[in-house]
Amino acid sequence: MGQLKTFLIVNPHSANGATGRRFERIRAAVRAAIGPFEHAFTEGPMEAASLARAALSRGFECVVAVGGDGTLNEVVNGFFNGTEPLRPEAALGVIPCGTGGDFRRSFGWSASLEDAARRLVGDTARSIDVGRLELVDASGIPRSRCFLNIASAGVSGRVDYEVNRATKAFGGRASFALGTLKAMLSHRDRRMRISVDGGAPRELLATLVAVANGQYFGGGMWVAPSARPDDGIFDVTLWSGLSLKDFVFRSRWLYDGRHVELPQTQRFKAREIAVESDDGEVLLDVDGEQPGRLPARFSILPGALRLKV
Repeated sequence: MGQLKTFLIVNPHSANGATGRRFERIRAAVRAAIGPFEHAFTEGPMEAASLARAALSRGFECVVAVGGDGTLNEVVNGFFNGTEPLRPEAALGVIPCGTGGDFRRSFGWSASLEDAARRLVGDTARSIDVGRLELVDASGIPRSRCFLNIASAGVSGRVDYEVNRATKAFGGRASFALGTLKAMLSHRDRRMRISVDGGAPRELLATLVAVANGQYFGGGMWVAPSARPDDGIFDVTLWSGLSLKDFVFRSRWLYDGRHVELPQTQRFKAREIAVESDDGEVLLDVDGEQPGRLPARFSILPGALRLKV
């Protein structure tokens, strides 16, 4: 078993700056596990994607995201040119150090640095699906973006806005819970038109539409308990009529998956889903980031990425 030539992309600002402060410990753990490697720090939005693209072009066989779910999302986008992987044989590694830690939960990974370093050992990797999202950015310009975990439309986009403008010193669950409460204070359900796998659109009022490759979002909410990142299909969770009272008094249901029993929850599977709305601005959440708004189209790229597990 050989060792892949490895490059770490580090977001020193993730986890409220803790990643940068503990990088020497991260460096030591990775070196002990796999030997020599190279690394770079990000300095601005979407720079991780550019760094990943550059590392792959230089012949690195494993590119590792060191940070939160947003950093991971950026690194994944560096693996692709549109819907095509730049180097299909290359692997993605993950050292989760961020606020939410939602992607790792679908795999049952702990937050242990030593466990993450051990996952980088060797040359084996698992093929997983990648989501592709076409959206409109804040300036009204059409964009596209890949995602590994969950992309959603509705109140979650406002939650991202609240979380990312506040301190994250109290950790992921507390940060997202507070952000959710702030977002729900001014939220109203929006009328959306949803088309599944090219079918006729249906119109409904929705609190949130979550298109899931992974299972968790929002700092541990178990929004899609049956989602699998390697089955070639999205699990879609649609919430309608959820209020601030539900988030306060039934929050445990959202975190332990029992929300699927509520009448406000609908679930279905799709390989492609289009969502539109003329009912005001509806923001998007993509792996914990807020890159734009509806209209949007979500499609799946089956087995498009190799992941170190």
